[in-house]
Amino acid sequence: RKLESTNAQNIEFLQVIAKREESIHQCQLRLEEKSRECSSLARQLEMAIEDAKRQVEQARERAVSRERAVQSKVLDLETKLSRNKTELNQLHRSKEDAERRYESRLQDLRDRLEQSESTNRSMQNYVQFLKSSYDNVF
Repeated sequence: RKLESTNAQNIEFLQVIAKREESIHQCQLRLEEKSRECSSLARQLEMAIEDAKRQVEQARERAVSRERAVQSKVLDLETKLSRNKTELNQLHRSKEDAERRYESRLQDLRDRLEQSESTNRSMQNYVQFLKSSYDNVF
């Protein structure tokens, strides 16, 4: 009886052990599946990180390129502004010089006209004097 009882217990233990081994085997299979899944996710994460780094680098390069372009444009505009200011100052000076020459020439013409009118009056007076002298003589 003890032998049968022990055999029955051994059979029960063997069944329990078999179930546990099957359970362990299933757990190992799930563990391997989860490990493969983790490896796959790790590779995807690394690829995503590399892609993100590449995109950040490209965005940084574009930003640097835009900044250089903007700085170049600003320098060009500042150069044009400086050139235009210089040209404007030269035009102002030219205008002022032309106005001074015009005023000087105008004053000179007025003076000559006045002198001419004065000479003309003197000649008319002289002609009048001559006429009256000839009238008196004749």
